[in-house]
Amino acid sequence: MQPQHLELREQINETVVSLRQRTSAIPTVGIILGTGLGRMAHEIEPEIIIPYDEIPHFPLSTVESHHGKLIIGTLSGKTVVAMQGRFHFYEGYTMKQITFPVRVMKSLGVETLLISNACGALNPLYRKADIMLMDDHINLLGDNPLIGANDNTLGVRFPDMSEPYSQRLIDMAEEIALENAIKLQKGVYVAVPGPNLETRAEYRFLRTIGADVVGMSTIPENIVARHAGMEVLGLSIVTDECFPEALKPISVAEIIETAGRAEPLLTKLLVELVGRL
Repeated sequence: MQPQHLELREQINETVVSLRQRTSAIPTVGIILGTGLGRMAHEIEPEIIIPYDEIPHFPLSTVESHHGKLIIGTLSGKTVVAMQGRFHFYEGYTMKQITFPVRVMKSLGVETLLISNACGALNPLYRKADIMLMDDHINLLGDNPLIGANDNTLGVRFPDMSEPYSQRLIDMAEEIALENAIKLQKGVYVAVPGPNLETRAEYRFLRTIGADVVGMSTIPENIVARHAGMEVLGLSIVTDECFPEALKPISVAEIIETAGRAEPLLTKLLVELVGRL
């Protein structure tokens, strides 16, 4: 039986060869578009759009508002590869499956990864449709994509996480936001498995341990990107307010609608940021 790390490298190589047969583009920037943020893909001048089911070893997105397409093209003068739709732990995928596209992006040439997500506010100063820069995270998913044999050709056994989100990119995003009068929060993202939303007691706990927002994604992709030596920027759109003493039921439709309201500002921010990389 082949060791897991060799099997992973073979799968990455097979996927890259398949994509290279369809495009010769060398993307330097990767973008992962989260819940309700798929429309930003329209800003990319596509060279090719590939449904996930046509890409070897790619999982399929099963979540409402996640379109399931890989877009390779040009944004702000840079060659980019964008995932229009991501994968989540609660869909039943393994951590290695969730993060496989990040490995492929790295092999295609990506050095900078921009990750977006929708989240719930724990910080009482945050409001619906706010945008938060992630400057740190807490992993409560109960798993890690680096567990198992390590392939030294992909990254070191014990990657440093003292700066999971690039301070250089955070500074750049804050500068762009200031120039364009875009309100930005900055804080800590905690990831939980889901798919249910949290109880009032769980929200109190998450706030107590230092989280400003809560979501169900992003951290696995960040860990693998850092393992691979990529520079990462994380951006969260606050889609609901998770304040225990004033908690109200919320639907997925409301979450997607709120993400859609904030999307134009997030799009402007990312488009300008890519142009400055």
